Amino acid sequence: MAIDAGALGKACGGDAKAAHQLCRSGIDTFEAAAKSSGRLLVACTQEAPLFLEAAEGMADAAAELRFCNIREKAGWCAEKPGGASRDLTAKMAALLAEAAMDIPDAPSVTMESGGELLVIGPVEAALAAAGKIAERLDVTVLVTDNATDALPPRVMSMPVFKGRVTGAGGHFGAFEVSVADFEPASPSTRQGFGFDGIGERGKLECDLILDLRAGDALFTAHEKRDGYFKPDPASPGAVGDALLELVELVGTFDKPRYVDYDAALCAHGRSKIIGCTRCIDNCPTGAITPADDKVAYDPYICAGCGTCASICPTGAAKYTLPAGDALYGRLRMLLSTYAKAGGKTPRLFVHDGEWGEDMVAAMARHGSGLPANVIPFAVNAATQPGLEFLLAAAAYGAAGITLLAAPHQKGETEGLLGEVALANRVLDGLGYGAGRVRLIDDADPDAVALALGDKLPDAVMPNAEFMAMGRKRSVMSQALKALHEKAPNPIDAIALDAGAPFGAVVVDNKGCTLCLSCVGACPTGALKDNPDKPQLSFAEAQCVQCGLCKNTCPEKVITLEPRLTFTAAALAHQVVKEEEPFQCIRCGKDFGTRSTIERMVQKLEKHPMFAGAGGTDRLKMCEDCRVIAIATDDAQPMAFGTVPVTRTTED
Repeated sequence: MAIDAGALGKACGGDAKAAHQLCRSGIDTFEAAAKSSGRLLVACTQEAPLFLEAAEGMADAAAELRFCNIREKAGWCAEKPGGASRDLTAKMAALLAEAAMDIPDAPSVTMESGGELLVIGPVEAALAAAGKIAERLDVTVLVTDNATDALPPRVMSMPVFKGRVTGAGGHFGAFEVSVADFEPASPSTRQGFGFDGIGERGKLECDLILDLRAGDALFTAHEKRDGYFKPDPASPGAVGDALLELVELVGTFDKPRYVDYDAALCAHGRSKIIGCTRCIDNCPTGAITPADDKVAYDPYICAGCGTCASICPTGAAKYTLPAGDALYGRLRMLLSTYAKAGGKTPRLFVHDGEWGEDMVAAMARHGSGLPANVIPFAVNAATQPGLEFLLAAAAYGAAGITLLAAPHQKGETEGLLGEVALANRVLDGLGYGAGRVRLIDDADPDAVALALGDKLPDAVMPNAEFMAMGRKRSVMSQALKALHEKAPNPIDAIALDAGAPFGAVVVDNKGCTLCLSCVGACPTGALKDNPDKPQLSFAEAQCVQCGLCKNTCPEKVITLEPRLTFTAAALAHQVVKEEEPFQCIRCGKDFGTRSTIERMVQKLEKHPMFAGAGGTDRLKMCEDCRVIAIATDDAQPMAFGTVPVTRTTED
């Protein structure tokens, strides 16, 4: 590796000694450190099993071992072994500091599988696959072809049915498959398969599904549905791999609960009027569905892509792997350590822990490795970062942010591309230059390396130290404040395209009756009333441009103006319209708003029910006087007169 032990030790706040190896011939270096340390961070991931084995055999083993890869991510690069540039040393120090952090565990859900497997497909392929696994799992076969020429097994060790699949639902451990023309296999057919019955409709319940049919899968994004396997039926190897995985899926399994959904912040709808549908439209697995005015999130179906959290404008959906605010804590630690160690112009390389790690290794082993100022940042899914993450990274000092999507995510990046475009629009508007954030999906390591070395704008990024905490809007507010304070072009507002989660609500005061329907519809509290007087106020910083106020307004006097405003006025509620309350014509009590009462009178004065003298007077009365007028002024067609005294046996 290219490494400067002295400079690295200083950057980490201590002394450092270089070793030729930490394993094999140099295992004594590790053992000595393990005996004297309660917590030990080993800068090698390749030989982690060897280190763990060595620690288990020691009487005074380290209480906790952690591992960090600085070889492929830093040391194997274009720089020559025996030394390291300041940027490379700063990157190593940043990676070590990040690896030493305590990261809370994500919450999880539990799934149970009893090994009940449903095999679906043509009779020969389905029976062949089922026969190989019948002794390990509880197998049921659903034949989808005529099967008249197929030879039944000598011993029918599993139930066999014929039917046509019409739909499926559920999740690993609780699948339901809807079947039409359902018939059981006949035990008495002499030649080929026969089936008894009249072709009923029903549902089959199972824990696992092996789908060997050609054509469409039972689920969207089926490769992400745990417990559902659809290998190429023409590939024996693919079918064999699926069978090997299936036999292991018996028992109790914990799955991360990837998303924390707060219904109180959701802007999906109000009073059956639809506003935001971003998470529903972009969820690849169908784990998010409408549920009246909110959405329903199914953690058992969710595959953890994080798209919903990335594009949610209010922060109702928050990604929880890692839990809490640990993602921003890692980001802050990484970039602040790099800066304090003397590193310049850091570029953040965001990737997942599988495809991305393999890409980093390929560039290190077969190319020039990552540039010295490119800091890799592993996340669970490359599609999980949202606008708040990108802005926070820029505020913490990242001069460039590159996100690497895996090939299997090509159809899932539309939402993230919108977040990237919006981040670039904001940074460019503040004078930091265009193109600092990008999303790439190249499968060629050389192409990725070339993209990571592109020239960036010259503007200097801030090195903010704020602690990013809370949900999306809170983190974005902190990041935007830091970016605006150090901006080369600190303008008051940036115009945005329609659909952006920032903007103003413009109200036509002449047409507004202060009915306050918009206040009841607003999910974020951006629109607010005043309990003491007829008044409507608006706080631009809280608006997510969901459009619920516009869609709810009965007078149709509301329009949306997408923009990002940095002025102090945008943070507080500003009065949009106010007027004096209407006074009851009978008692003088304040009630309602003048414009609302006048609008009702104007609309109803020519109605036949209000055509007589004083016909609309009741509309101008408070709730008490209206009742009194009805009781005293109107003729009572149901009046009974004097009520007779009830007679009893004493009478």
